[in-house]
Amino acid sequence: MATNTVSLKLLIDTKGHKVLFAEASKDFVDFLFTPLALPVGTVIRLLSKDNMVGSLGKLYDSLELLNDTYMLPNLNKDTLLKPKAPIGGANVPHLLTNDESLAKKVYMCRTYHLFIADDPRAICPACKYTLSTEVPYVAAPAIAEGSSGGGGGGGYVKDVVTYMIMDNLEVMLNYKSVAD
Repeated sequence: MATNTVSLKLLIDTKGHKVLFAEASKDFVDFLFTPLALPVGTVIRLLSKDNMVGSLGKLYDSLELLNDTYMLPNLNKDTLLKPKAPIGGANVPHLLTNDESLAKKVYMCRTYHLFIADDPRAICPACKYTLSTEVPYVAAPAIAEGSSGGGGGGGYVKDVVTYMIMDNLEVMLNYKSVAD
């Protein structure tokens, strides 16, 4: 079972009553990048991330600038930066749990031609019937818990360094942990 807690080291400006930055592990960075898996990543890109209100633009920039060396080998940053549809294959605690609208549904024609669609109104090119027969979708097996050591496992980033998260959600490598 996945853990529901995360620990952060915070540097706080006590006079300004402000968190300057946090030092975080892979789990927290994966959690921060998860909202980008929603179509929000596309919205940010289309609206011009420089003009975004709040910190989503900085979060988007952080992922865009993160060296591919620190991404898991089976993931492409474009999955988050330019999402095509909601994804759930990264094995990260999601913000929207038990949301049936994110469940993948595929359909085929009633005459069993080898065509599928994600819209039940699509027309089969072979027989011209609608592809309206729902077919069970089988997702890839989840990665076993505890297998994230050495940079593998679920999520988005590798577990080989710690990360710094600035007060504006900009994510950077903690270079002290890279040198260790």
